[in-house]
Amino acid sequence: MKVEALDKFWTDKSRYDVAEKRFYEGPLKIDGVTLDDGSHSELAKRLSQLESENKELKSQVSILNQLVDTVVKRLDQLNLTNGESKKPEENNAVSKKPETNNKEEDDDVDLFGSESEEEEEEAARIREERLAAYAAKKAKKVQIIAKSNIILDVKPWDDETDLKVMETEIRKITQDGLLWGASKFVPVAFGIQKLSISCVVEDDKVSIDWLTEEIEKLEDFVQSVDIAAFNKI
Repeated sequence: MKVEALDKFWTDKSRYDVAEKRFYEGPLKIDGVTLDDGSHSELAKRLSQLESENKELKSQVSILNQLVDTVVKRLDQLNLTNGESKKPEENNAVSKKPETNNKEEDDDVDLFGSESEEEEEEAARIREERLAAYAAKKAKKVQIIAKSNIILDVKPWDDETDLKVMETEIRKITQDGLLWGASKFVPVAFGIQKLSISCVVEDDKVSIDWLTEEIEKLEDFVQSVDIAAFNKI
């Protein structure tokens, strides 16, 4: 009977060792609270759970750090790209400025450059005003009428021709621009006289050829008509 009890003791020796250790160390205490076996087991579970959660948090923090690093690198690349892309544009802008100035200068000296509609309308208006002013000035200006002073020698057929009647018939010839003047009888020969009569004509209205032809139509009185004097007035 004693032998069986001794064998069982050595088989459960580890349990006895733990019990002996606890006996000498005393009960487990945390923050002044004594824990029994049940409390100790619950605490171990919570510690294990906290360690697991801590590991998971560390993993998530690591992932977040990697994402932040990726975003920062991406932003750096974008900033670098934008900075490089702006420089050529600025250079192009600077290089284009002289071309723009040159173009503006060319437009200023372009003698045949196209005008805008407003400029064309303004030019047309000014032109019409000038034409109207010129026409009004021309209408008010006294026009110089070209005139001529003519002395005609009208010869009758013979000494029996009544020169006074002949003169009356000649003065009956009228025309706008014709004004008869003084007259006299001038001896020719053998008792024959001729009619010397003056007139003033407007050159644009009365033709000398027409006037002489009209006088010569008086065939009962007139033999011929000669121009004794012709002067411009």
